[in-house]
Amino acid sequence: MTERLGHLVELALATSPTREIHAESIGQGNAFRLAASTWKPTILHEIEGDLPYPIAVGALTGASGISEQDATLAVLQAFAANMISAAVRLVPLGQSAGLAVLAALEPVIEEVARETHAATLDDLGAACFRADLASMRHETQYTRLFRS
Repeated sequence: MTERLGHLVELALATSPTREIHAESIGQGNAFRLAASTWKPTILHEIEGDLPYPIAVGALTGASGISEQDATLAVLQAFAANMISAAVRLVPLGQSAGLAVLAALEPVIEEVARETHAATLDDLGAACFRADLASMRHETQYTRLFRS
């Protein structure tokens, strides 16, 4: 198990397109390892060194017997909720409107979880050049509202 997780850690680190995204994933993964030590401390502490967030979540949910489908739904919902929370703070979008957006995204979240259920590492990849370029510009900014 640890050898396979080590390979996945290397893959996750190698596919971080920018220094900022790399640092974000490591920061969140290491924090997740610390916070999750209450539930399953052994699996995440078997992985030495920095721990990317997706690997931390996957390893803990797998060790906890949480199905891939439930874990995927939880991660997608958390991501959407975080983006909506940022929007509530940054644009004129009230909390009730933010919850309405999250509720409206439920079918999309479920569909993405269904579509990705049979995916393998061979399906991993992205082409988000503009987002990567924006991240490169953003990582050198001094003032920011959010670390990521």
